[in-house]
Amino acid sequence: MSGYLEGKSIAVTGAGRGIGRAVALACAAEGASVVVNDYGVAHDGSEPTSDVADAVVKEITDAGGTAIAVADSVAEMAGGERIVNTAVEQFGKIDGVVCPAGILRERMLFNMSEEEWDPVIATHLKGTFTVFRAAAARMKEQKSGSLIGFTSGAYAGSVAQANYAAAKGGIVSLVRSAAAGMYRYGVTSNCIAPVAKTRLSEQVPMELQMGEPEDVAPMAVYLLSDQARHITGQVYTVNGPTIAVWNQPTEVRSMENEGGGRWNPDEIAARIDDGVGQERMGLIDRLEEYRQAAASGTKPNQ
Repeated sequence: MSGYLEGKSIAVTGAGRGIGRAVALACAAEGASVVVNDYGVAHDGSEPTSDVADAVVKEITDAGGTAIAVADSVAEMAGGERIVNTAVEQFGKIDGVVCPAGILRERMLFNMSEEEWDPVIATHLKGTFTVFRAAAARMKEQKSGSLIGFTSGAYAGSVAQANYAAAKGGIVSLVRSAAAGMYRYGVTSNCIAPVAKTRLSEQVPMELQMGEPEDVAPMAVYLLSDQARHITGQVYTVNGPTIAVWNQPTEVRSMENEGGGRWNPDEIAARIDDGVGQERMGLIDRLEEYRQAAASGTKPNQ
């Protein structure tokens, strides 16, 4: 290893398994001291502990690295604060946070319950906020630091995961807001949209190209490093050997009311198709391919 993160203090959420574990191990291998966060509680709901987080800490320390486990839930403000405070107390500072912690509650929108909506939003979106919030306050004073959120291609839309897609879209906006708000303090904020085989991706059709959690870790290490201080407000996909960058939201076309006044519905109806039209939604195009293939008894293009 090249010591990309030598001397840095990094906190990783959801680090007991999957992508979080891969990121934590990679950060430690590159010289960082790591807070390994994964949530777990005793049978009576007290004294948070996490066997999987402890196991990752052991892997790191057995390899000669430095790490400590924190079992608190990122869905609580106190949990996010404790994760960051532990890094500061144990390692003297917080140089970066990486937030891949997440859960799934798959259901069609018309069947989705509040109990299936709230935990997903709380873990993904609020869980990113609680850690970002605590870290940003410290990084503002340090005039340095890196915030890394985790999104998904699902933020562009999902058939049966409206809760997950909404959370992941919120994370993109949170990351971009953090990039803008923390820019003057020398703090970067970026997002990774991984495509990797994890517990959360088990229901994704496996004919799709899908990398391993370890494929994602180098991008996180790079974004945490001093080599990436010029990069902020970006969303990068990592899928096996492929890295891609997402576009930034912007208006693409506009139309003006020729009379200069307020539009009425008839005027909009007469001009919208030729005036501004629509932007293609790839997911809808794909669903239409499936519908037509089903109607004709053929298979859709892969």
